[in-house]
Amino acid sequence: MKETTTKRVRTRFARQVRFDVKATPFRAEQTSDLERLKNRLLRRLLENTTNPDENILLRRAANDAAALAWVTQYPLLLFPTLLEEKARAALVQFKRQAQIRRRSLNLLSEAA
Repeated sequence: MKETTTKRVRTRFARQVRFDVKATPFRAEQTSDLERLKNRLLRRLLENTTNPDENILLRRAANDAAALAWVTQYPLLLFPTLLEEKARAALVQFKRQAQIRRRSLNLLSEAA
């Protein structure tokens, strides 16, 4: 049987480090302004569509654009352009997927 021994190790800690943190301005007012802007611009986009799938994609694009705009220094200024880009990309993707679906259905009907 092996005998175990214990050795006491003295602990040493580094000196405590403190950081100065700047206070950030309260952005609740900007949040509500951004939300109002998002809703207003999204309503305009949704007036031009009747397809429920496009509706979902445009709402998602608006949320993505708002999230991206929020982390910038000027969210209210950048949001409209971000929304336009995101909405355009979503609709292009939606149309491309619809074309692929149609082609796939045509190929399936020809094969049958």
